[in-house]
Amino acid sequence: MSDFDAKLLKEAADWVMTLHYGHAGDKERIAFENWRQQSPAHGAAWARAESVVGIFQKLPSGIGKDALQTLHSSGRRRSLRLLGMFLVAAPAGLLTWRQLPWEQWTADFATATGESKSIMLADGTQLVLNTASAVNIKYTRTERRIQLAKGELLITTHSDPSPTYRPFLVETPQGEVQALGTRFSVRRLDDKTRVAVFKDTVEIRPQSGIPQKLSAGQQTIFTDQEVHAPTSVENSATLWEQGMLLAKNMRLSDVVAEMGRYRTGILRCHSDVAEMRVSGSISLSNTDAGLALLEQSLPLRVETATRYWVMLRAK
Repeated sequence: MSDFDAKLLKEAADWVMTLHYGHAGDKERIAFENWRQQSPAHGAAWARAESVVGIFQKLPSGIGKDALQTLHSSGRRRSLRLLGMFLVAAPAGLLTWRQLPWEQWTADFATATGESKSIMLADGTQLVLNTASAVNIKYTRTERRIQLAKGELLITTHSDPSPTYRPFLVETPQGEVQALGTRFSVRRLDDKTRVAVFKDTVEIRPQSGIPQKLSAGQQTIFTDQEVHAPTSVENSATLWEQGMLLAKNMRLSDVVAEMGRYRTGILRCHSDVAEMRVSGSISLSNTDAGLALLEQSLPLRVETATRYWVMLRAK
């Protein structure tokens, strides 16, 4: 957002505190209406503020209540800072809570946020579902197909005991990946799929693109139209299976984004610390411990509005 927009959002946060948590009289309400009608941008800033307060009231039990209680009980200065943070970062993240998790409800196997699950299939193949993931298993007489409905999956294939050959396939909206006797991971992104190979080879088949093979030690992203050029990947990329992230000179913003997959709520870092570099082992199974480690090892502080809303800022 521009500086001008940020200024209006701070003013809108001030009016939220006055109208929702203060003792506003006719004088304050008239002043508010004069402010709101100054320009379309003022009206838009207020609409955003109202939407955030409204969304808090619709969040799952505990999340919105905690956030609103924090605003109500904190001192005005801290409340304004917290609400300003909410207004800037909230809409995209909060609205995800309003989407029905239909993938988990209808899938053969699924994991919640922060959970992982190991599954042994009838043919001896092992699947490990990462956080917030869902899969459907479609084994027939002619193929072994895994539909990745959401999230990330680590696969270690096993020789098929069937007397007839059945290819092992992982399907996403962008295409499918065929295992050629291997250990590999598949992760769904917004409109792409990421594949990493740790043993042997896979063949990637985009819906409308040219198939390409990917060998051990390589990873790539593919769309429904093409497979991108491969890059290197290390075995440490599967440490999420043990609840760990091994960072090697990673941007803090990337570390925070990865940690955010393993906890409920909003986890963000301010732009003034986003480019800090992180190296070391960070817990994904206990993200609070991981955040404490970051706070101890870097010149930043962890600012907590509630346990569901955390921001990393410079000290």
